[in-house]
Amino acid sequence: MKKSIKIAAILIVLVFMSCKTKNEDITKKTEKPNVILVITDDQGYGDIGAHGNKIIKTPNIDDFYNESYHLTDFHVNPTCAPTRSGLMTGRFANSTGVWHTVGGRSLLREDEKTVADMFTENGYITGAFGKWHMGDNYPFRAHDRGFQETVMHYGGGVQQTPDYWGNDYFDDTYFKNGKPVKYKGYCTDVFFEEAIKFIQTNKEAPFFCYISTNAPHGPYNVPVNYYNMYKDLSDDLLADTQKRFYGMITNVDDNFGKLRRTLNELNIADNTILIFMTDNGTSSGYYNKKGKITGYNAGMRGVKGSEYEGGHRVPFFIHWKNGNINASKDINELTAQIDILPTLAELCNLKLPKGHLEIHGQSLVSVLKGVESLNDRMLITDSQRLEVPKKWKNASVMQNKWRLINGTELYNLEQDKGQVNDVASQYPERVKAMRHFYEEWWARISGKFDEQIFFKIGIEEENPITLTAHDVHSAKEDYPWNQIQIRKGKVGSGYWSIDVKQEGDYEISLRRYPVESGLSINATTPKVTTEQLPGLQFDIPEGANLNFTNASIKIGDHISEHVKISDTDKSADFKVHLKSGKTKLIASFTNSEGEENVAYYAYVKKL
Repeated sequence: MKKSIKIAAILIVLVFMSCKTKNEDITKKTEKPNVILVITDDQGYGDIGAHGNKIIKTPNIDDFYNESYHLTDFHVNPTCAPTRSGLMTGRFANSTGVWHTVGGRSLLREDEKTVADMFTENGYITGAFGKWHMGDNYPFRAHDRGFQETVMHYGGGVQQTPDYWGNDYFDDTYFKNGKPVKYKGYCTDVFFEEAIKFIQTNKEAPFFCYISTNAPHGPYNVPVNYYNMYKDLSDDLLADTQKRFYGMITNVDDNFGKLRRTLNELNIADNTILIFMTDNGTSSGYYNKKGKITGYNAGMRGVKGSEYEGGHRVPFFIHWKNGNINASKDINELTAQIDILPTLAELCNLKLPKGHLEIHGQSLVSVLKGVESLNDRMLITDSQRLEVPKKWKNASVMQNKWRLINGTELYNLEQDKGQVNDVASQYPERVKAMRHFYEEWWARISGKFDEQIFFKIGIEEENPITLTAHDVHSAKEDYPWNQIQIRKGKVGSGYWSIDVKQEGDYEISLRRYPVESGLSINATTPKVTTEQLPGLQFDIPEGANLNFTNASIKIGDHISEHVKISDTDKSADFKVHLKSGKTKLIASFTNSEGEENVAYYAYVKKL
């Protein structure tokens, strides 16, 4: 009997130890949280029900708001690509080479390290789905910058010049790790579906998932059922464009709800850091035409592109149950997208990526815990849509609730939320101090403004390389940046900065339409109407015959060649010998009237 009791006791101890070991293993498996960052495109602070919008339908985001900490004074850049460069690197956008959305100034410098590099180097599986907008060629693409799996459109939005020809938001072709793949469904649905597949596949390992929708960026193509949710509202409440815009956001909201349900079904919701944010102020959620206001902007002045508050103050909600960030709580400190990389590094106990440059943001973990205040912190955001940034252009210096705009206007948001009353003359010392901070900031971030970023020619990773008019440097600011402009024949000018990595023989093929279109240079393309494809905001116009008769290239100061074009030619081809080194490529078409236009697409192949 005693022997039996002794054996039973031993078995109990062994079972206990086994359970303990198993629990320890589970703890080890889940000690690093998963991270999902959802960022939408052109959705402003006021385009959410939880922020006081009485018309828009965002029930899933509203529910998430009720379970999250909110950074209520969170700022980005006023346009797309700069915001993303700051988010990815933790550095001011102007330092990274990305201060524009086109013109060769939306390429993330090669020496910049990203949040995806950080997660990859710390053992995470990484995926990105949707919009990148920091370069579509090696080594600038998302899958060159730390993301192991990507499904992306190209350019700054679906249907832009670098994107796959003919994309219109429905049943499009996107790039999976750089290779074109046809997908079925609406763009936002596709990007969330691919992200969810990634999460399901990698649920056992810590992962970082970046879901970056192109919606609700224009054109405002939206499934009819989502437009119908708003179409019967009076035009005094919403203009037709806003109805489409809101429909796109409600579609995002439905997908966000599916994402959260998936996390619960997989039993990984509790140890997943989930973030929702947007990339700049609203593009269409608020109109004020001659005093007639439609939409909602939470009382702020300015929309997308503006240096005023409505251009760059955006939503930021974060939830992590296992980290005790799972209740509705306002964090009212001044924060920005540059803070997110160092914050995630501390939350996940990660080392920064090897070779990372100076971090301009700061970790917000102590702020989230309520043990530190950022009172008197100063931050700067600006919108530099130029070849070379200009001091004080569209700039906001921020401190607490003070805003110094363009170096001359001062506003106190506590007393003047709409930035109507300039009080600069009443607070000269404050203006002086904020101007001084800006001057120091400018000296800190402007060292490489005159340096261009070069496309690599003659490399194994991308041969041939596709160059598009989206990325030409242009003194006239002529960038045919979307496919509608290509169809209409918008005139452009400029050059590509190229770095020939290997001396040798090359073929340069100039095209009016990209290779995948199969179209000849002087072909017309059929019109696509809203009747043919319900959901389109506007008809996709016919591609006009531009009657090009000649093509020319100029490379640096030494190579200049011309060829004639026939009506059946799909490309104008040049065979040239290139020496290694950095130079400029100018490629043009000329019509029968002698008028010159940039070649919309140039393919450079090492033979």
